[in-house]
Parts: sequence; structure tokens; C-alpha cells
Amino acid sequence: MGNTPLGWAARNGQEEVVKLLLGRDDIDPNKPDEEGQTPLMLAAWNGHEGVVKILLGRDDIDPNQPDDYGQTSLFLAACNGREGVMKMLLGRDGINPDESDDNGQTPLYIAAGNGHEGVVAMLLRRNDVNPDTQDDEGQTPLYFAARNGHEGVVEMLLRRDDVDPDTPDDHDQTPLYIAARNGHDGVVEMLLAQDDIDPDTPDDHGQTPLYIAARNGHDGVVEMLLRWDEANPNNPTKCCQTALSLAVRNGDKCVILLLRLQTLLLTLQIMLQEESPSLPSPNTLLPT
Repeated sequence: MGNTPLGWAARNGQEEVVKLLLGRDDIDPNKPDEEGQTPLMLAAWNGHEGVVKILLGRDDIDPNQPDDYGQTSLFLAACNGREGVMKMLLGRDGINPDESDDNGQTPLYIAAGNGHEGVVAMLLRRNDVNPDTQDDEGQTPLYFAARNGHEGVVEMLLRRDDVDPDTPDDHDQTPLYIAARNGHDGVVEMLLAQDDIDPDTPDDHGQTPLYIAARNGHDGVVEMLLRWDEANPNNPTKCCQTALSLAVRNGDKCVILLLRLQTLLLTLQIMLQEESPSLPSPNTLLPT
């Protein structure tokens, strides 16, 4: 695997062995293994703060050196939520906290997706970190956090003025869409509270958040979305399916009931709108 003795010692947190090896003139402290991972990367990945401190104390250590996947020591520490290692690396002159890997994913992106709130907070305090960077698939840190249901991270990102809560990925799937698809009620509720969210934005197959939540049987998400005028249960996908037709096919009785009630209320509103312009939105009539 191309691992050196220094690499093995660093990976396993053997500080005294690391010191002994670094005392030799014939040791390259930046020598990578077959995946391009240096001793510093291995120590950062595993959270060995003592080893990281020893290595960073040398002038010939490159903290920005990427592995074969474009991932730096900072990226690997962020991935595993190693807050102590992150502090040491971010305190190093010349460190790039926003360096993306070969997939366009930054340390903030990977920390957000893995729910590491402490690391996310640390990175968001810096002026040289873009909190809304999209990876090669168009996914932002907010998207990744929403997909995995990390409510604390989502809340932190939504507090930022420079984070767009409705940015779609390359398949036109928004953070709301992906949270609805996975049934993350808390994240859906937080996103729907944003003024600049469109709750009915379809993906590239014409599937809306309501449709995808109904498809997966997430009745709590369905009920939340139905309280918005913009969420239309009758919007068809490119395959001419609606949220209701899909729920009927899947036999999801709770979702069917919610959608049929909403459809009935919409129909009544249309019939009576001309005679009673002040008729309330059907969403205000939904039972709690």
C-alpha cells in the first residue's frame, strides 16, 4: 500500500515513534502512500492531535498537499469532525480552508453533510469560506445537510444571508425536495419558514417535493406542504402522474386522505371564488 513507518505511526497516533523517525535526516515527512495520503493526512483523519501538532511544527510540512482524490488534511479532519485537529490546521499560515476535492466538495460541504456542527461553526466564522459553494453535481452544503436530516447544521446555514435556501442541484432538486424525499420533517419545516422558498419547484422529471414525499409515504411532510397555496397536489410529472394517483397506486391511505381532502377543497374554492372572493385558502381549512 506504499505506507512508510512514519505513515503507520502517524495513522495510529504513536507520538514517540513519530518523533524518533522525524529525528532522522533520511525521512521525508510528506511522503504519501499509494492513495497520495501523507502522514499528516493520516493523523488528521484519525484525530491524533499530538501527532498533528508534531508534524505542523516542522517547516517542511505542506498542510495543503492533496491526496489522489484532491482531499487535503483539513478536508479529512472536517469529514470526521476532528475539531481539535481543525483548530490546529486553521491556525497554520497559508492553509486554504475552502479547497475543494476532485468532486468539488469543500471541507464545509463534507462537515455539513456528516452533521459535524462544531466544525461547521468553525468554518462559517471565517471570511475565506464560501458557505454556498456547489460541488460538481450542483449540491451545496445546505443541500447535503438537508438530505441527511442534520437540523442543527441546516439551522446554522439558514441564518446566513449568503446562503440561498432554494438552490437546485444539476437535477433541479432543491434542499426542500431532498429533505421531503427522505422524510426529514424538521428540516422541511425550517425550509418552509424561509421567505424565498418555492415549495412546488419540480425536478428534471417534473416531480415536486409534495409528489416525492407522497411517493415515499411521508405523511407528515405531505401535511406540511399542503398548508402552502403553492403546493399543488394535481401537478403532473413528465410521466403524467400526480401525487394522488401515485399514493393510490401505493395504497398509502393516510396520504390519499390528505390529498383527496386538499383536492376537494381546491375544487370548492374554484367553484365559489367568483361568488365569494374572500373565501379562505383551502390550506387554512386542513385539519390539524
